[in-house]
Amino acid sequence: MGRIIDNIGQFVKKVFRQDIVKVFSFTSISTIVKMLTSFISMKVIAIVIGPSGVALLGQLSNFSSIAMTAASGGINNGITKYVAEFRQSDSKVKTLLSTALKITIICSLICGILMIAFNSFLSRTIMLANGYEYVFIIFGITILFYALNALLVSILNGYKDFKKYVTVNIVGSVVGLIFTLIFVFTLGLKGALISAVTFQSVIFVITLWMVRKLPWFKKSNFQEKIDRYTTKKYFGYALMTFATIITVPIAQLVLRSYVISNISIVEAGWWESMNKISSMYLMVITSSFSVYYLPRLSEIHDKLELKKEIFTAYKLIIPLIIVGFAAIYFLRFLIIRVLFTPDFLPMENLFIWQLAGDFFKISSWLLSFLMVAKSMTKSFIATEILFSALFVGLSFIFMKFNGVVGITQGYLVTYFIYMITMVILFKNTIFAHK
Repeated sequence: MGRIIDNIGQFVKKVFRQDIVKVFSFTSISTIVKMLTSFISMKVIAIVIGPSGVALLGQLSNFSSIAMTAASGGINNGITKYVAEFRQSDSKVKTLLSTALKITIICSLICGILMIAFNSFLSRTIMLANGYEYVFIIFGITILFYALNALLVSILNGYKDFKKYVTVNIVGSVVGLIFTLIFVFTLGLKGALISAVTFQSVIFVITLWMVRKLPWFKKSNFQEKIDRYTTKKYFGYALMTFATIITVPIAQLVLRSYVISNISIVEAGWWESMNKISSMYLMVITSSFSVYYLPRLSEIHDKLELKKEIFTAYKLIIPLIIVGFAAIYFLRFLIIRVLFTPDFLPMENLFIWQLAGDFFKISSWLLSFLMVAKSMTKSFIATEILFSALFVGLSFIFMKFNGVVGITQGYLVTYFIYMITMVILFKNTIFAHK
């Protein structure tokens, strides 16, 4: 018995010496704060605007994801990768940061002007009605600040300044919550929509103040002209980012619009609420992925070391997912009552399919991140487009038989196939021997 206890103790010590666990533990503080603020925000929004309002907010959130990525040029993952790779070279850092800043400013100004110019069209197309033009005008004015904030956070991540990165995220979450609650309580649905497209821009001021004394944050690092070679390298990451940020939100927009028009706006609100819950628990995993996993995979060039890193991640993360997802499923009625209102209780039918789909999604991400880390642009774009189309197609098929539940069933089947595809694509790395 004593030997078993000793073995367990040695295993626990070994686990906690792993870098990914250290980062996971550190970022968990930020994640918990973000989850708590999201819980409060979601509960208030659900009470004030109800399922139909949540559905409209979901439409805007999908569009804002696309617009915000376009405003940053889609290069944030590229910034993180290349800063992590070349952070010891001052000359390369100057080129990377100067080029990134200029791309960000140009793209955000173009996006802002287009949103203001086409505010009426966007109101009808995204919100499915007139009367929401003000949202896109405000968004167009403030989107530059969001893009600059994303730039600073990506640089922090690239330098592996985990403490500062976590602090920025915690402060941003708290300020974002306060900002959202003020607008929702004051203006209702209108306030929820305005806060959804502006609160991240407000956080830019806080991030700027927090990084102002860091060694890399100096004028000389941002003054060089745009470098063509660096721009070309960023362009590959921009293509990959746009492939994700366009295909996934567009797929959700198409499906939600169909549910609103052909089934019920209330049921669309249930599905959107399920997506919100999914986003919150996935945040626990993706926070560590973005802070540790992407920079780490970018650094590794030896195939056996890469295999070891991937298997370490699987051994640590998959058991946590299984336990966590089981708890979420058995507590689903309590979760719905705490986060929403009794009007949302019918959405409990979505949980089993969404959780199973998210299990395969996370499992496949541990491999698919290699495409980003190793600049596999063509493979990444092809799989994003193919599987987003498959998700929409399967969801429409399943909805014919099971209504809105069919979307989560299509989601599960899509990511099961995606997981198999990733194993095939990276079989040489997974089964590497020497």
